Amino acid sequence: RARTRVPSESRMMASVPHIGIDAMGGDHGPGAVADGLVLAQRAMPGRFRVTLVGDAAEIRAALRRARTEEGEAVQVVHAAERIEMSEKAAVAARRKSGSSLGVLMQLHKEGRVDAIFSAGSTGAVVATALLGLGRLEGVSRPALAMFMPNSGGGTVVLDVGANADCKPAWLVQFAHMGSVYARYLLGREQPRVGLLSIGEEDTKGNALVLETLPLLRRSRHLHCVGNVEGRDIARGTCDVIVTDGFTGNVMLKTAEGVASMLGHMVKDKIRRGLLAPIGALLLLPTLRRIRAEVDWEEYGALPLLGVNGVCFVGHGASGPRAFRSAIRTLSRFVEQRVNEHIREEIEADHEPTA
Repeated sequence: RARTRVPSESRMMASVPHIGIDAMGGDHGPGAVADGLVLAQRAMPGRFRVTLVGDAAEIRAALRRARTEEGEAVQVVHAAERIEMSEKAAVAARRKSGSSLGVLMQLHKEGRVDAIFSAGSTGAVVATALLGLGRLEGVSRPALAMFMPNSGGGTVVLDVGANADCKPAWLVQFAHMGSVYARYLLGREQPRVGLLSIGEEDTKGNALVLETLPLLRRSRHLHCVGNVEGRDIARGTCDVIVTDGFTGNVMLKTAEGVASMLGHMVKDKIRRGLLAPIGALLLLPTLRRIRAEVDWEEYGALPLLGVNGVCFVGHGASGPRAFRSAIRTLSRFVEQRVNEHIREEIEADHEPTA
């Protein structure tokens, strides 16, 4: 009888996404990374490989505490330096090529990992990615994209911090990149694209908005719905919202603050009321579902769209759940070949009409 050939573990591992993680980035160091890795292994057994970059002794100690170890699916690469949050991003990116972030970027450039993630300084990640990876063809500036949960299933907002000052043509590119992201990772067949402004009318907005809107409307591969307001992010009236990085970052941090405030208010009211604890107990399953939908750690990572590689940035306060979510998101990004689709869409939009 002919034997059924069973793929070896190494061959199976070679066929799954290989994620590189800056183990020294973030507030909690390698411990949170190792714990997040274990959570991801439980949720996605055998569906990814990971290379952890940083102080090898610290990383291996964290892996032991998390009761996991190096092997075919988990590798450790030593990096002697690290970039601190207080350092100037551009200077650190050039001078500290031996940092965990610099080594990680080099591994990606050489094709030894398929995607990279860091919860360190956002500015340092952006600067190092531009220096080490460059931009995709046809992309003038990369953009950080944020998934905002809402009643409409969620909206992708970009840029939320990579470019404080923008040109109209850049926002059009952001729209294309966000549209591809929404199509392949969120399953939106024809993503609706809105331009963040102070009013829905075409005559509202600053110079950047007024110059950008006609360009978005003329783009053949975009479903532009016109100007949208800040409240539309919560309403879910469109799938993609584009803005400059200054406005987007202010909006992002405001949303984080409001979510935190509402959580504290609910807890405070429960403590103060006599009957509130009973009601809270009954509502506990619903409250947990709501928390899961709005908790940023459930999404874990922001893609830096437009660089010639797969690069994601995490919140500095990322804990184990955030690292687990990041591994899941990066794996899907690689499997869906999102960068290839971004390149194709931007090239198609520049083709002359017949």
